[in-house]
Amino acid sequence: MNNKQIIFNHFSKKSANKKTGPMPVTTTGKDSCPTSCVLYHTNPVTGEKGPCYGNGFHVGMHWNKVTNGERGIEWAALLERIAALPLGQKWRHNQVGDLQGPGDYIDGKMLQELVRANKGKRGFTYTHKPLHMFKNFAKVKAANENGFTINVSANTLPEAELYYKRGLPTVAVVPEDHPEKSITPAGVKMVVCPAQTGKAKDCKSCMLCQQPKRKLIVAFRDHSPGKVKPDFSNFNAYMNAEKSLKDFSIGQFADAA
Repeated sequence: MNNKQIIFNHFSKKSANKKTGPMPVTTTGKDSCPTSCVLYHTNPVTGEKGPCYGNGFHVGMHWNKVTNGERGIEWAALLERIAALPLGQKWRHNQVGDLQGPGDYIDGKMLQELVRANKGKRGFTYTHKPLHMFKNFAKVKAANENGFTINVSANTLPEAELYYKRGLPTVAVVPEDHPEKSITPAGVKMVVCPAQTGKAKDCKSCMLCQQPKRKLIVAFRDHSPGKVKPDFSNFNAYMNAEKSLKDFSIGQFADAA
C-alpha cells in the first residue's frame, strides 16, 4: 500500500467542543476518512453532504481548514504534544477525521507511534475504516491491547454485533427515538451515550468509550447536522425481527462498564 499522501492534523490542548468537554482533542483531515463510511460522503448525484457530524457548520469549517493545511501541525509534532500530556490525562483523538492512512487504509507504523505517545494516558478514538482490509483488524486490536482505545464504528447493527463478539469496543448510530437501554437480536447489551441521555455532561465526564473491555455496545442517537439523515430502515427491520428489542432491568447493566 502506497501511503505517501499527506494528511494534516490539529491539536487543541483544551477543546471548546461541548460534546467532548474541556480536554485535549485532535482533528485529522478528511483524506483519512474511508470511502466505505455511510455517514460522511457527499451524494455524487445531488451534491448533498452526508449525515456525518463533521459536516456541521462550525466543526465543518474547522475540519476544512485542517484538511486544506490552513491550520494544524505535522505528525511528529502531534506525537510530541500527546506524549507530553500528564500521566492519566483524558484526551480524545479525532473529534472528526479517522486514523492516519488514506481512505480505507490504516497506517500501522503511524498507529504504533500514536500508541507509544499515549502510554500512561487515557486516550481514545473511533474508526470507521473497514477491518477486513489491509490487516486493519489486527492493527486496531493491537492498539486496544496496548492502552489506546479505538472504538469500531459499525455501518450496520449485525456488523456491530460481530465486532463486539470478536472482542473490540464497538459503537453504532441508532434512530433519535431509540430507547436508552436495549438488547440486540444477537443478545448484546446496548446503551445510548450517557451524554445524550443526561447521565453525563460530556465525553470528559463520561469516558465510557475509553473502556476497551466494556460489556456493551455504545449507541449514538442520530445527531446529523443537516437535512440528510441516515437510513434506518434496515436497522428497524433487524431490531423488530424474531429476537426483537427487549426490556430489562437496570441491574443487568451493573457489570457493563
